Amino acid sequence: MYAADMNSARFSGGVTTTGVVLFPIQFTWPHGGRSVFLSGSFNGWTELVPMSQVEGCPNVFQAVYAVPHGSHEYKFLVDGDWRHDEQQPHKNGEYGIVNTFDARPMLMEVPQVQSCSDTMNSMEVDNGLVHRISAVALNQAMPRISEEDIQVSRHRIALYLTGHTAYELLPESGKVVALDVALPVKQAFHILSEQGIPLAPLWDFHKEKFVGVVSASDFILILRELLKHGSNLTEEELETHSIAAWKQGKAYMTGQVDGHGRPIPKDLIYASPCDNLKDVALKILQNGIAIVPVIHSSSEDGSHPQLLHLASLSGILKCICRYFKHCANSLPILQLPIYAIPLGTWVPRIGETSSRSFAMLRLTASLSSALNMLVEAKVSSIPIVDDNDSLVDIYCRSDITALAKGGAYTHNLNEMTVQQALQWGQDSNPPYERTQRCQMCLRTDTLLKVMEQLSNPGVRRLVIVEAGSNRVEGIISLTDIFRFLLG
Repeated sequence: MYAADMNSARFSGGVTTTGVVLFPIQFTWPHGGRSVFLSGSFNGWTELVPMSQVEGCPNVFQAVYAVPHGSHEYKFLVDGDWRHDEQQPHKNGEYGIVNTFDARPMLMEVPQVQSCSDTMNSMEVDNGLVHRISAVALNQAMPRISEEDIQVSRHRIALYLTGHTAYELLPESGKVVALDVALPVKQAFHILSEQGIPLAPLWDFHKEKFVGVVSASDFILILRELLKHGSNLTEEELETHSIAAWKQGKAYMTGQVDGHGRPIPKDLIYASPCDNLKDVALKILQNGIAIVPVIHSSSEDGSHPQLLHLASLSGILKCICRYFKHCANSLPILQLPIYAIPLGTWVPRIGETSSRSFAMLRLTASLSSALNMLVEAKVSSIPIVDDNDSLVDIYCRSDITALAKGGAYTHNLNEMTVQQALQWGQDSNPPYERTQRCQMCLRTDTLLKVMEQLSNPGVRRLVIVEAGSNRVEGIISLTDIFRFLLG
Protein backbone atom coordinates (compact mmCIF):
# COMPACT_ATOMS: atom_id res chain seq x y z
CA MET A 1 0.00 0.00 0.00
CA TYR A 2 1.27 3.45 -0.83
CA ALA A 3 2.10 6.07 1.74
CA ALA A 4 -0.73 8.34 2.81
CA ASP A 5 0.86 11.45 1.30
CA MET A 6 0.47 9.97 -2.19
CA ASN A 7 -3.31 10.28 -1.98
CA SER A 8 -3.18 14.07 -1.83
CA ALA A 9 -1.26 14.24 -5.09
CA ARG A 10 -2.78 11.35 -6.99
CA PHE A 11 -5.20 13.38 -9.09
CA SER A 12 -2.96 16.33 -9.88
CA GLY A 13 0.48 14.82 -10.19
CA GLY A 14 3.61 16.23 -8.60
CA VAL A 15 6.16 15.08 -6.04
CA THR A 16 5.14 13.46 -2.73
CA THR A 17 6.85 14.24 0.57
CA THR A 18 8.78 10.99 0.22
CA GLY A 19 10.22 12.17 -3.11
CA VAL A 20 8.06 9.98 -5.39
CA VAL A 21 7.31 11.71 -8.71
CA LEU A 22 3.70 11.13 -9.81
CA PHE A 23 2.43 11.38 -13.37
CA PRO A 24 -1.29 12.11 -13.93
CA ILE A 25 -2.73 9.54 -16.32
CA GLN A 26 -6.17 9.60 -17.89
CA PHE A 27 -7.80 6.17 -17.93
CA THR A 28 -10.72 5.51 -20.28
CA TRP A 29 -13.34 2.75 -20.31
CA PRO A 30 -15.23 3.12 -23.65
CA HIS A 31 -17.54 0.10 -23.44
CA GLY A 32 -20.50 1.35 -21.38
CA GLY A 33 -21.99 0.33 -18.05
CA ARG A 34 -23.90 1.86 -15.16
CA SER A 35 -21.06 2.14 -12.61
CA VAL A 36 -17.37 1.84 -13.46
CA PHE A 37 -14.37 1.80 -11.11
CA LEU A 38 -10.61 1.53 -11.68
CA SER A 39 -7.99 -0.33 -9.67
CA GLY A 40 -4.43 -1.46 -10.31
CA SER A 41 -0.93 -2.11 -9.15
CA PHE A 42 -0.37 1.64 -8.76
CA ASN A 43 -2.69 1.65 -5.72
CA GLY A 44 -1.84 -1.87 -4.54
CA TRP A 45 -5.19 -3.18 -5.84
CA THR A 46 -6.67 -1.93 -2.56
CA GLU A 47 -8.71 1.05 -3.78
CA LEU A 48 -11.60 1.46 -6.24
CA VAL A 49 -11.27 4.74 -8.12
CA PRO A 50 -14.69 5.94 -9.39
CA MET A 51 -14.82 6.81 -13.10
CA SER A 52 -17.08 9.55 -14.46
CA GLN A 53 -19.29 9.32 -17.53
CA VAL A 54 -18.17 11.67 -20.32
CA GLU A 55 -20.86 14.20 -21.20
CA GLY A 56 -22.37 13.44 -24.59
CA CYS A 57 -20.67 10.02 -24.76
CA PRO A 58 -22.79 7.73 -22.55
CA ASN A 59 -20.59 4.67 -23.13
CA VAL A 60 -17.34 6.40 -22.15
CA PHE A 61 -16.07 6.62 -18.56
CA GLN A 62 -12.87 8.39 -17.53
CA ALA A 63 -10.75 9.02 -14.45
CA VAL A 64 -7.43 10.78 -13.87
CA TYR A 65 -5.05 9.09 -11.44
CA ALA A 66 -1.44 10.02 -10.70
CA VAL A 67 0.96 7.08 -10.77
CA PRO A 68 4.69 6.70 -10.10
CA HIS A 69 7.26 5.96 -12.78
CA GLY A 70 7.37 2.32 -13.90
CA SER A 71 5.29 -0.50 -15.34
CA HIS A 72 1.72 -0.90 -14.13
CA GLU A 73 -1.27 -3.23 -14.39
CA TYR A 74 -4.93 -2.27 -14.03
CA LYS A 75 -8.51 -3.50 -14.50
CA PHE A 76 -12.01 -2.06 -14.52
CA LEU A 77 -14.89 -3.01 -12.22
CA VAL A 78 -17.97 -2.62 -14.45
CA ASP A 79 -21.36 -3.19 -12.83
CA GLY A 80 -19.75 -5.55 -10.30
CA ASP A 81 -17.69 -7.56 -12.84
CA TRP A 82 -13.92 -7.27 -13.28
CA ARG A 83 -13.07 -6.58 -16.92
CA HIS A 84 -10.16 -5.48 -19.09
CA ASP A 85 -10.11 -3.41 -22.28
CA GLU A 86 -9.21 -5.70 -25.18
CA GLN A 87 -8.31 -2.69 -27.33
CA GLN A 88 -5.45 -1.71 -24.99
CA PRO A 89 -2.26 -3.73 -24.23
CA HIS A 90 -3.05 -6.65 -21.90
CA LYS A 91 -1.51 -9.82 -20.50
CA ASN A 92 -2.18 -12.63 -18.04
CA GLY A 93 -1.32 -11.51 -14.53
CA GLU A 94 -1.91 -12.40 -10.90
CA TYR A 95 -5.48 -11.08 -11.21
CA GLY A 96 -6.31 -12.75 -14.51
CA ILE A 97 -6.11 -10.79 -17.77
CA VAL A 98 -5.01 -7.22 -16.94
CA ASN A 99 -4.24 -4.12 -18.97
CA THR A 100 -0.70 -2.79 -18.84
CA PHE A 101 1.20 0.44 -19.47
CA ASP A 102 4.53 2.09 -18.69
CA ALA A 103 4.64 5.55 -17.11
CA ARG A 104 7.83 7.26 -18.22
CA PRO A 105 8.56 10.99 -18.55
CA MET A 106 8.87 12.37 -22.08
CA LEU A 107 11.10 15.39 -22.57
CA MET A 108 8.98 16.80 -25.38
CA GLU A 109 5.37 17.45 -26.18
CA VAL A 110 3.61 14.30 -27.30
CA PRO A 111 1.34 14.60 -30.38
CA GLN A 112 -2.23 14.86 -29.17
CA VAL A 113 -3.38 11.42 -30.12
CA GLN A 114 -5.98 11.63 -27.39
CA SER A 115 -7.31 14.70 -25.62
CA CYS A 116 -7.00 14.75 -21.85
CA SER A 117 -8.56 16.96 -19.25
CA ASP A 118 -6.87 20.15 -18.12
CA THR A 119 -5.53 18.42 -15.02
CA MET A 120 -3.18 16.51 -17.31
CA ASN A 121 -1.89 19.43 -19.33
CA SER A 122 1.49 20.00 -17.73
CA MET A 123 3.57 19.70 -14.57
CA GLU A 124 6.95 20.97 -13.46
CA VAL A 125 9.58 18.81 -11.77
CA ASP A 126 12.75 19.99 -10.10
CA ASN A 127 14.80 20.07 -13.32
CA GLY A 128 12.48 22.74 -14.72
CA LEU A 129 11.51 20.68 -17.78
CA VAL A 130 7.86 20.39 -18.76
CA HIS A 131 6.61 16.83 -19.20
CA ARG A 132 3.39 15.89 -20.97
CA ILE A 133 1.91 12.44 -20.57
CA SER A 134 -0.84 11.09 -22.82
CA ALA A 135 -2.92 8.13 -21.70
CA VAL A 136 -2.66 6.65 -25.19
CA ALA A 137 0.91 7.71 -25.92
CA LEU A 138 2.52 5.88 -23.02
CA ASN A 139 5.33 4.14 -24.92
CA GLN A 140 2.81 3.23 -27.65
CA ALA A 141 3.45 4.14 -31.25
CA MET A 142 0.70 5.48 -33.46
CA PRO A 143 -1.38 2.45 -34.52
CA ARG A 144 -0.50 1.63 -38.10
CA ILE A 145 -1.94 -0.61 -40.72
CA SER A 146 -0.39 -1.69 -43.98
CA GLU A 147 -1.74 -0.61 -47.34
CA GLU A 148 -2.26 -4.30 -48.06
CA ASP A 149 -4.58 -4.66 -45.04
CA ILE A 150 -6.55 -1.59 -46.13
CA GLN A 151 -7.00 -3.00 -49.62
CA VAL A 152 -8.02 -6.42 -48.22
CA SER A 153 -10.64 -4.78 -46.00
CA ARG A 154 -11.98 -2.68 -48.87
CA HIS A 155 -12.13 -5.73 -51.14
CA ARG A 156 -14.15 -7.71 -48.59
CA ILE A 157 -16.57 -4.84 -48.09
CA ALA A 158 -16.95 -4.43 -51.86
CA LEU A 159 -17.66 -8.16 -52.21
CA TYR A 160 -20.38 -7.93 -49.58
CA LEU A 161 -21.98 -4.84 -51.16
CA THR A 162 -21.99 -6.25 -54.68
CA GLY A 163 -23.57 -9.46 -53.40
CA HIS A 164 -26.56 -7.71 -51.80
CA THR A 165 -29.27 -5.57 -53.35
CA ALA A 166 -31.31 -2.48 -52.58
CA TYR A 167 -34.28 -4.76 -51.93
CA GLU A 168 -32.65 -5.68 -48.61
CA LEU A 169 -32.88 -2.05 -47.50
CA LEU A 170 -36.68 -2.07 -47.61
CA PRO A 171 -38.24 -2.06 -44.12
CA GLU A 172 -41.01 -4.47 -43.20
CA SER A 173 -43.33 -1.51 -42.81
CA GLY A 174 -43.09 2.25 -43.19
CA LYS A 175 -44.08 5.21 -45.31
CA VAL A 176 -42.46 7.30 -48.00
CA VAL A 177 -43.65 10.88 -48.54
CA ALA A 178 -43.75 12.15 -52.13
CA LEU A 179 -44.93 15.61 -53.21
CA ASP A 180 -46.69 16.89 -56.34
CA VAL A 181 -44.34 19.11 -58.32
CA ALA A 182 -47.25 21.55 -58.80
CA LEU A 183 -47.54 22.21 -55.05
CA PRO A 184 -46.78 25.75 -53.86
CA VAL A 185 -43.37 26.09 -52.24
CA LYS A 186 -45.02 27.21 -49.01
CA GLN A 187 -47.06 24.00 -48.74
CA ALA A 188 -44.04 21.82 -49.49
CA PHE A 189 -42.07 23.74 -46.84
CA HIS A 190 -44.75 23.05 -44.21
CA ILE A 191 -45.12 19.37 -45.15
CA LEU A 192 -41.40 18.70 -44.73
CA SER A 193 -41.52 20.42 -41.35
CA GLU A 194 -44.62 18.59 -40.14
CA GLN A 195 -43.36 15.21 -41.31
CA GLY A 196 -39.91 15.80 -39.82
CA ILE A 197 -38.14 14.93 -43.08
CA PRO A 198 -35.37 16.88 -44.88
CA LEU A 199 -36.46 15.99 -48.43
CA ALA A 200 -39.11 14.31 -50.58
CA PRO A 201 -39.32 12.92 -54.15
CA LEU A 202 -41.39 14.90 -56.65
CA TRP A 203 -44.20 13.41 -58.74
CA ASP A 204 -45.36 14.97 -62.01
CA PHE A 205 -48.99 13.99 -62.72
CA HIS A 206 -48.77 15.14 -66.35
CA LYS A 207 -45.69 13.04 -67.11
CA GLU A 208 -46.82 10.27 -64.73
CA LYS A 209 -43.36 9.79 -63.31
CA PHE A 210 -41.01 10.96 -60.57
CA VAL A 211 -39.03 13.93 -61.80
CA GLY A 212 -36.77 15.03 -58.95
CA VAL A 213 -36.41 15.78 -55.24
CA VAL A 214 -37.18 18.84 -53.15
CA SER A 215 -35.02 19.30 -50.08
CA ALA A 216 -34.05 21.69 -47.33
CA SER A 217 -31.24 22.88 -49.60
CA ASP A 218 -33.87 24.30 -51.97
CA PHE A 219 -35.30 26.43 -49.19
CA ILE A 220 -31.84 27.64 -48.20
CA LEU A 221 -31.23 28.78 -51.78
CA ILE A 222 -34.63 30.48 -51.91
CA LEU A 223 -33.98 32.39 -48.69
CA ARG A 224 -30.47 33.42 -49.79
CA GLU A 225 -31.76 34.63 -53.15
CA LEU A 226 -34.38 36.79 -51.46
CA LEU A 227 -31.78 38.14 -49.01
CA LYS A 228 -29.58 39.21 -51.94
CA HIS A 229 -32.42 41.39 -53.17
CA GLY A 230 -32.98 42.86 -49.72
CA SER A 231 -36.55 41.68 -49.30
CA ASN A 232 -38.14 39.61 -46.58
CA LEU A 233 -40.06 36.52 -47.62
CA THR A 234 -43.86 36.75 -47.52
CA GLU A 235 -46.51 34.06 -47.27
CA GLU A 236 -48.00 35.28 -50.57
CA GLU A 237 -44.72 34.84 -52.47
CA LEU A 238 -44.39 31.25 -51.32
CA GLU A 239 -48.05 30.60 -52.03
CA THR A 240 -47.86 31.71 -55.64
CA HIS A 241 -44.65 29.90 -56.62
CA SER A 242 -44.87 26.17 -57.32
CA ILE A 243 -42.05 23.72 -56.81
CA ALA A 244 -41.84 23.28 -60.59
CA ALA A 245 -41.47 27.05 -61.08
CA TRP A 246 -38.73 27.17 -58.45
CA LYS A 247 -36.85 24.30 -60.07
CA GLN A 248 -36.99 26.13 -63.40
CA GLY A 249 -35.82 29.36 -61.78
CA LYS A 250 -33.03 27.46 -60.05
CA ALA A 251 -31.79 26.18 -63.41
CA TYR A 252 -31.55 29.77 -64.72
CA MET A 253 -29.90 30.91 -61.49
CA THR A 254 -27.20 28.22 -61.69
CA GLY A 255 -26.66 28.55 -65.45
CA GLN A 256 -28.05 25.10 -66.29
CA VAL A 257 -29.55 26.21 -69.63
CA ASP A 258 -28.97 25.21 -73.24
CA GLY A 259 -27.87 27.42 -76.13
CA HIS A 260 -31.43 28.69 -76.58
CA GLY A 261 -31.70 29.75 -72.93
CA ARG A 262 -34.00 26.91 -71.98
CA PRO A 263 -33.51 24.90 -68.76
CA ILE A 264 -31.65 21.64 -69.34
CA PRO A 265 -33.87 18.80 -68.08
CA LYS A 266 -32.17 16.65 -65.45
CA ASP A 267 -32.93 12.97 -65.19
CA LEU A 268 -33.94 11.64 -61.80
CA ILE A 269 -31.20 9.60 -60.14
CA TYR A 270 -32.83 6.46 -58.78
CA ALA A 271 -32.17 2.78 -58.12
CA SER A 272 -34.15 -0.37 -58.79
CA PRO A 273 -34.66 -3.00 -56.08
CA CYS A 274 -32.24 -5.28 -57.97
CA ASP A 275 -29.31 -2.82 -57.99
CA ASN A 276 -26.45 -3.95 -55.76
CA LEU A 277 -25.61 -1.89 -52.68
CA LYS A 278 -22.23 -0.78 -53.98
CA ASP A 279 -23.83 0.79 -57.05
CA VAL A 280 -26.41 2.53 -54.86
CA ALA A 281 -23.69 3.94 -52.59
CA LEU A 282 -21.66 5.14 -55.58
CA LYS A 283 -24.72 6.91 -57.05
CA ILE A 284 -25.08 8.84 -53.79
CA LEU A 285 -21.37 9.70 -53.56
CA GLN A 286 -20.78 10.60 -57.20
CA ASN A 287 -23.84 12.83 -57.46
CA GLY A 288 -23.45 14.51 -54.07
CA ILE A 289 -26.97 13.64 -52.96
CA ALA A 290 -28.40 12.42 -49.66
CA ILE A 291 -30.79 9.72 -50.88
CA VAL A 292 -31.61 7.61 -53.91
CA PRO A 293 -35.30 6.71 -54.46
CA VAL A 294 -35.79 2.97 -54.93
CA ILE A 295 -38.37 2.70 -57.73
CA HIS A 296 -39.94 -0.42 -59.23
CA SER A 297 -41.85 -0.67 -62.48
CA SER A 298 -43.36 -3.85 -63.89
CA SER A 299 -43.42 -2.33 -67.39
CA GLU A 300 -40.45 -2.34 -69.73
CA ASP A 301 -41.04 1.31 -70.63
CA GLY A 302 -40.90 2.31 -66.96
CA SER A 303 -44.53 3.38 -66.77
CA HIS A 304 -46.56 3.12 -63.56
CA PRO A 305 -43.52 3.41 -61.27
CA GLN A 306 -43.83 2.47 -57.61
CA LEU A 307 -41.78 4.33 -55.00
CA LEU A 308 -40.64 1.68 -52.51
CA HIS A 309 -37.99 3.32 -50.35
CA LEU A 310 -35.48 6.15 -50.01
CA ALA A 311 -32.05 4.49 -49.91
CA SER A 312 -29.38 6.28 -47.89
CA LEU A 313 -25.79 5.68 -46.84
CA SER A 314 -27.02 5.18 -43.29
CA GLY A 315 -29.12 2.17 -44.28
CA ILE A 316 -26.26 0.64 -46.28
CA LEU A 317 -23.85 1.20 -43.39
CA LYS A 318 -26.22 -0.59 -41.02
CA CYS A 319 -26.08 -3.63 -43.32
CA ILE A 320 -22.27 -3.54 -43.29
CA CYS A 321 -22.11 -3.27 -39.48
CA ARG A 322 -24.63 -6.06 -39.00
CA TYR A 323 -22.72 -8.39 -41.31
CA PHE A 324 -19.17 -7.73 -40.09
CA LYS A 325 -19.85 -7.09 -36.39
CA HIS A 326 -19.26 -10.72 -35.40
CA CYS A 327 -16.33 -11.22 -37.76
CA ALA A 328 -14.56 -7.90 -37.28
CA ASN A 329 -11.18 -9.65 -37.30
CA SER A 330 -11.62 -10.21 -41.04
CA LEU A 331 -11.48 -6.41 -41.49
CA PRO A 332 -8.30 -5.12 -39.78
CA ILE A 333 -9.28 -1.48 -40.28
CA LEU A 334 -12.36 -1.77 -38.06
CA GLN A 335 -10.32 -1.90 -34.84
CA LEU A 336 -8.21 1.16 -35.67
CA PRO A 337 -8.89 4.40 -33.75
CA ILE A 338 -10.21 7.08 -36.06
CA TYR A 339 -7.26 9.41 -35.38
CA ALA A 340 -5.02 6.85 -37.13
CA ILE A 341 -7.12 6.86 -40.31
CA PRO A 342 -7.32 9.55 -43.03
CA LEU A 343 -10.98 10.11 -42.27
CA GLY A 344 -13.20 13.15 -41.81
CA THR A 345 -12.37 16.83 -41.46
CA TRP A 346 -10.20 17.92 -38.52
CA VAL A 347 -9.48 21.27 -36.93
CA PRO A 348 -5.92 22.14 -38.03
CA ARG A 349 -3.37 22.32 -35.23
CA ILE A 350 -0.94 25.21 -34.93
CA GLY A 351 1.45 25.14 -37.85
CA GLU A 352 -0.68 22.70 -39.85
CA THR A 353 -2.54 23.37 -43.07
CA SER A 354 -5.73 21.64 -44.11
CA SER A 355 -6.98 20.95 -47.62
CA ARG A 356 -10.56 21.15 -46.32
CA SER A 357 -11.81 24.16 -44.39
CA PHE A 358 -13.42 23.56 -41.02
CA ALA A 359 -16.40 25.79 -40.27
CA MET A 360 -17.67 26.64 -36.79
CA LEU A 361 -20.03 29.34 -35.53
CA ARG A 362 -21.07 30.93 -32.24
CA LEU A 363 -24.69 31.02 -31.05
CA THR A 364 -24.71 34.78 -31.59
CA ALA A 365 -23.93 34.50 -35.32
CA SER A 366 -26.71 35.52 -37.68
CA LEU A 367 -28.77 32.83 -39.36
CA SER A 368 -27.97 34.35 -42.75
CA SER A 369 -24.25 33.80 -42.11
CA ALA A 370 -24.95 30.15 -41.22
CA LEU A 371 -26.93 29.62 -44.44
CA ASN A 372 -24.18 31.25 -46.50
CA MET A 373 -21.57 29.03 -44.87
CA LEU A 374 -23.59 25.86 -45.52
CA VAL A 375 -23.80 26.68 -49.22
CA GLU A 376 -20.37 28.20 -49.85
CA ALA A 377 -18.41 25.66 -47.80
CA LYS A 378 -20.51 22.84 -49.34
CA VAL A 379 -21.14 21.21 -45.96
CA SER A 380 -24.30 19.71 -44.51
CA SER A 381 -23.79 20.94 -40.95
CA ILE A 382 -21.87 23.44 -38.83
CA PRO A 383 -20.79 22.84 -35.20
CA ILE A 384 -22.00 25.61 -32.88
CA VAL A 385 -19.44 26.32 -30.16
CA ASP A 386 -18.91 28.58 -27.15
CA ASP A 387 -15.96 30.93 -26.57
CA ASN A 388 -13.75 27.94 -25.67
CA ASP A 389 -14.67 26.12 -28.91
CA SER A 390 -16.61 23.55 -26.87
CA LEU A 391 -19.57 22.00 -28.67
CA VAL A 392 -22.95 23.52 -27.78
CA ASP A 393 -25.12 22.36 -30.68
CA ILE A 394 -25.02 21.79 -34.41
CA TYR A 395 -26.86 23.57 -37.21
CA CYS A 396 -27.78 21.40 -40.20
CA ARG A 397 -29.31 22.09 -43.59
CA SER A 398 -32.46 20.25 -42.53
CA ASP A 399 -32.92 22.66 -39.59
CA ILE A 400 -34.18 25.27 -42.05
CA THR A 401 -37.52 23.44 -42.20
CA ALA A 402 -38.13 24.33 -38.54
CA LEU A 403 -38.66 27.93 -39.66
CA ALA A 404 -41.94 26.86 -41.22
CA LYS A 405 -43.51 26.86 -37.77
CA GLY A 406 -45.28 30.14 -37.22
CA GLY A 407 -43.91 31.58 -40.45
CA ALA A 408 -40.52 32.32 -38.88
CA TYR A 409 -38.97 32.48 -42.34
CA THR A 410 -40.79 35.78 -42.92
CA HIS A 411 -38.50 37.42 -40.32
CA ASN A 412 -35.32 39.25 -41.24
CA LEU A 413 -32.74 36.47 -41.27
CA ASN A 414 -29.90 38.97 -40.87
CA GLU A 415 -31.33 39.85 -37.47
CA MET A 416 -32.21 36.28 -36.37
CA THR A 417 -29.38 34.52 -34.54
CA VAL A 418 -28.41 30.87 -34.80
CA GLN A 419 -29.54 30.46 -31.18
CA GLN A 420 -33.02 31.77 -32.02
CA ALA A 421 -33.24 29.52 -35.08
CA LEU A 422 -32.24 26.48 -33.03
CA GLN A 423 -34.88 27.36 -30.45
CA TRP A 424 -37.54 27.17 -33.18
CA GLY A 425 -36.34 23.64 -33.91
CA GLN A 426 -36.29 22.59 -30.27
CA ASP A 427 -39.85 23.79 -29.82
CA SER A 428 -41.12 22.00 -32.93
CA ASN A 429 -39.25 18.68 -32.67
CA PRO A 430 -40.02 15.88 -30.20
CA PRO A 431 -37.43 15.17 -27.44
CA TYR A 432 -36.23 11.99 -29.21
CA GLU A 433 -35.26 13.90 -32.36
CA ARG A 434 -33.53 16.60 -30.29
CA THR A 435 -31.31 14.03 -28.56
CA GLN A 436 -30.38 12.46 -31.91
CA ARG A 437 -29.28 15.67 -33.61
CA CYS A 438 -25.97 16.33 -31.82
CA GLN A 439 -23.97 13.10 -31.69
CA MET A 440 -20.34 13.02 -30.56
CA CYS A 441 -17.38 10.66 -30.54
CA LEU A 442 -13.77 10.64 -29.34
CA ARG A 443 -10.65 10.53 -31.51
CA THR A 444 -9.73 7.23 -29.81
CA ASP A 445 -12.99 5.52 -30.77
CA THR A 446 -12.56 2.64 -33.20
CA LEU A 447 -13.79 2.83 -36.77
CA LEU A 448 -16.32 0.09 -36.01
CA LYS A 449 -17.79 2.05 -33.10
CA VAL A 450 -18.08 5.20 -35.22
CA MET A 451 -19.72 3.23 -38.03
CA GLU A 452 -22.26 1.74 -35.62
CA GLN A 453 -23.16 5.21 -34.34
CA LEU A 454 -23.57 6.59 -37.85
CA SER A 455 -25.79 3.68 -38.86
CA ASN A 456 -28.46 4.74 -36.35
CA PRO A 457 -31.56 6.45 -37.82
CA GLY A 458 -31.27 10.22 -37.96
CA VAL A 459 -27.51 10.33 -37.32
CA ARG A 460 -25.76 11.82 -40.35
CA ARG A 461 -22.49 12.94 -38.81
CA LEU A 462 -20.45 12.75 -35.58
CA VAL A 463 -18.62 15.68 -34.05
CA ILE A 464 -15.21 14.62 -32.71
CA VAL A 465 -14.70 16.24 -29.30
CA GLU A 466 -12.00 16.39 -26.68
CA ALA A 467 -12.87 14.18 -23.71
CA GLY A 468 -14.09 16.20 -20.74
CA SER A 469 -14.06 19.69 -22.30
CA ASN A 470 -16.13 18.81 -25.42
CA ARG A 471 -13.79 21.06 -27.42
CA VAL A 472 -14.41 20.40 -31.11
CA GLU A 473 -11.59 18.53 -32.85
CA GLY A 474 -13.25 17.48 -36.10
CA ILE A 475 -16.29 15.98 -37.77
CA ILE A 476 -16.98 12.68 -39.54
CA SER A 477 -19.89 12.21 -41.92
CA LEU A 478 -21.47 9.22 -43.61
CA THR A 479 -19.92 10.40 -46.86
CA ASP A 480 -16.45 10.38 -45.26
CA ILE A 481 -16.94 6.77 -44.12
CA PHE A 482 -17.97 5.51 -47.55
CA ARG A 483 -15.28 7.41 -49.41
CA PHE A 484 -12.75 5.66 -47.21
CA LEU A 485 -14.35 2.21 -47.31
CA LEU A 486 -14.79 2.24 -51.08
CA GLY A 487 -11.43 3.84 -51.78
